[in-house]
Amino acid sequence: MKPRYPAVVLGVALLALLSACSPFRIVNGLVPSGTHQIEADIAYGPLPRQRLDIYRPLASRLPAGARPPLVVFFYGGNWSSGERADYRFVGEALAARGAVVAIADYRLSPEATYPSFVADSARAVAWAIGHAAALGADPGRVYVMGHSAGAYLAAMVALDPRWLAANDASPKQLAGWIGLAGPYDFLPIGDPKTRVAFDWPATPADSQPLAHASAASPRALLMVATHDRLVDPARNSGAMAQRLRAEGVEVTWRGFDDLSHVTLIGAVAGPFEWLGGPVLPPLLDFIGLKADAR
Repeated sequence: MKPRYPAVVLGVALLALLSACSPFRIVNGLVPSGTHQIEADIAYGPLPRQRLDIYRPLASRLPAGARPPLVVFFYGGNWSSGERADYRFVGEALAARGAVVAIADYRLSPEATYPSFVADSARAVAWAIGHAAALGADPGRVYVMGHSAGAYLAAMVALDPRWLAANDASPKQLAGWIGLAGPYDFLPIGDPKTRVAFDWPATPADSQPLAHASAASPRALLMVATHDRLVDPARNSGAMAQRLRAEGVEVTWRGFDDLSHVTLIGAVAGPFEWLGGPVLPPLLDFIGLKADAR
């Protein structure tokens, strides 16, 4: 059913929600709870922030014997804020349509700085690869996904093989990576919080995902708000797409004129899935699911 109100009106309403205190918890209150199963607070490492939640499709909604894809999602927050529970709407949106989803926490700045959060992300992805079959997912269809700073983490895990190698895994085991509004080339660093997170000016050049794009990189889905004022879509996702394609890597690109840096991820939520493009169909298509599978 199409929404009764103009997209611009509900878009403004969503932007207001996402600009409020604990914004995504408000969005979470609008998504259904009977569309999936959750296994919360699973350790992928020994540290307090090395925990994740698993969202599974209901068995009744899967074809007999189906092995769904597994998506590991990392949230944004300038590497200095965020909680996995705030992104239940992402887990629900994908699990309700047939994916197994892992949403992971990771160490944050200023207590931890680069490369700690990258190392945590790789450890979480390696855990997911190793547990895919036990989770009922297809080990050959593991994807890593992120928004904003989380897209940076997804890119580093997918493109720079040293991080998964440290966990006895490889980017070759990924079916693809998905970046929403990701920063992939941001030196020199001007933002004060980002300077702390990356120990600027001692930030190594190989901390930038763009430096690791190669012919061996997994296929990619890059989605941006074309008028993003926080992360330049041309310098980051645009340059990443160009570099990967030059290396012969398959890249799917989607730009959204009516979404912002924040509402790009907010539009993944079921109640707002039609907003601004929409965002969900290309995401589901990339991981081999149908938008009407809910």
